[in-house]
Amino acid sequence: MAIPSTSFAMVLTEKRQFQERSIKIPDLTEDTALLQVEVCGICGSDYEQFNGVLGTPLPAIPGHEPLGIIAAIGDRAANRWGVDVGDRVAVETMLPCHNCIDCNSGHYHLCHTKKIYSYVSLDNSHGLWGAYSQYMVLDKNAIIHKIDKNIPPEIAVMFNPLGAGFRWAVEIPDTKPGDTVVIMGPGQRGLSSVIACKQIGAAKIIVTGKAVDANKLALAKLYGADHCIDVDNENVQKMVMEYTQGRGADVVVDVTSYATQPITDAIGFVRSGGTIVLAGTKGFKSVPNFISDLVVIKEISIKGAIGVTSSGYKKAIDLIEKGTVNLNAMHTHDFELKDAAHAIKMLAREIEGEESIHSCLFPPQ
Repeated sequence: MAIPSTSFAMVLTEKRQFQERSIKIPDLTEDTALLQVEVCGICGSDYEQFNGVLGTPLPAIPGHEPLGIIAAIGDRAANRWGVDVGDRVAVETMLPCHNCIDCNSGHYHLCHTKKIYSYVSLDNSHGLWGAYSQYMVLDKNAIIHKIDKNIPPEIAVMFNPLGAGFRWAVEIPDTKPGDTVVIMGPGQRGLSSVIACKQIGAAKIIVTGKAVDANKLALAKLYGADHCIDVDNENVQKMVMEYTQGRGADVVVDVTSYATQPITDAIGFVRSGGTIVLAGTKGFKSVPNFISDLVVIKEISIKGAIGVTSSGYKKAIDLIEKGTVNLNAMHTHDFELKDAAHAIKMLAREIEGEESIHSCLFPPQ
């Protein structure tokens, strides 16, 4: 595989401002590899980074959902990862140290020294960190997973949102067959949560969304949701209690962004002894009308969810490779890499009359 001397990349130079740049491809070490990016998925975190909410270093190459082909690799890296030139891999978002107490106890996603690929400054080392680029360097601490090359890239790259569905809606709350689950927010990770819960045999799945989410709620039904609630026009508390015969939900997963009302709603309709998973970030806002006594009286477990770990990714890749779920229905848009700003704005509903659910960026090949 011929390797060029530079890589085209879209660099976020300041809030809401991309710049096309040509970045020098560095020499590899025995412990690193070069990934030719096939496609990069887009999610709400991309919008937060684009909009300056995350406060991440700039300039930077965004893109933390890479799928690509190993273009070159050091011998030690090949032995460590069990891959070689030509293999297709899904790359995990986080770069843990693999040496601290958290990493060694199996909680590498909580590593206090971890980096996130797309949040590393362009000025740090080689600069080819994020996947809004033709090529990116795979750091020696990267965690990667082989994936079938025959799967269309726009579907294979769904390993990330689907991995979140398995981790947030199944693994963290320990959702079991027969459980009733409420999923708040019908975006790509909410829909992935529906798919994951259906796969493990949840008895009843209820999805909430806004009036503008009508298409997404219909898709939730396609993926196995039993009931959908329009929170703009229906009383979510009343409807959940009605659908659960007054008992409440065993598990509630909040994947909404910025809105705090879903948290207080969840405390109201989760059953006594139930579990709430908070996975949607709120811009560090406080939660009005949060009544902690309800958590005490009902013995509710409230758990946070940050990122995805290998077990979730592996379940997602297995589902993708089996091809038993119509993931094409969730994928709505392909964009050229140079149109990254437009793609992010569409995801955030900033473009009137247009909206995406799952979308991705294709760099020039």
